[in-house]
Amino acid sequence: MKNMASLVASILSTLLLFSSNSTASANNLDLWLEQTVYVPLYSHIYADERFKNKPFLLTATLSIRNTDPDHKLTLLSVDYYDSTGKLLSNYLPEPLTIGPLGSTRYIVEESESKGGSGAKFLVTWNAETGITEPIIESIMIGTKMQQGISFISRGRVIKGKTR
Repeated sequence: MKNMASLVASILSTLLLFSSNSTASANNLDLWLEQTVYVPLYSHIYADERFKNKPFLLTATLSIRNTDPDHKLTLLSVDYYDSTGKLLSNYLPEPLTIGPLGSTRYIVEESESKGGSGAKFLVTWNAETGITEPIIESIMIGTKMQQGISFISRGRVIKGKTR
């Protein structure tokens, strides 16, 4: 019985330790003032060897989600580049504010094949105060001859400033 009480006490202290560590790490989130985010996007892929280098065209959505429950962020640029790094389009003619927990999206139509399999977005944003890191990702989807494919690609910060 004494060993059981000791085991329970040990388990409880371990749970308390993990609980306080996760709370501490949640309180130590980086708060960002600005970022430039590289987001891989595939306007097409090569999915079937029977069609020898014939691209499987995809529709892609760039999703930008403000994860901060209290503060807004401002998108400064949303630029679309092809596989060689050539700027194809600026999707944002003027800055756009996204409110707390708000989101926006940009669509690259399936018929747009100039981006290629190495297309990408560079997204630049800033905030007046430090905010939690937004989620910026691309979602690709396509269907052809009873075959469907979908996948996501997360953005990666290539430049930024924390509070």
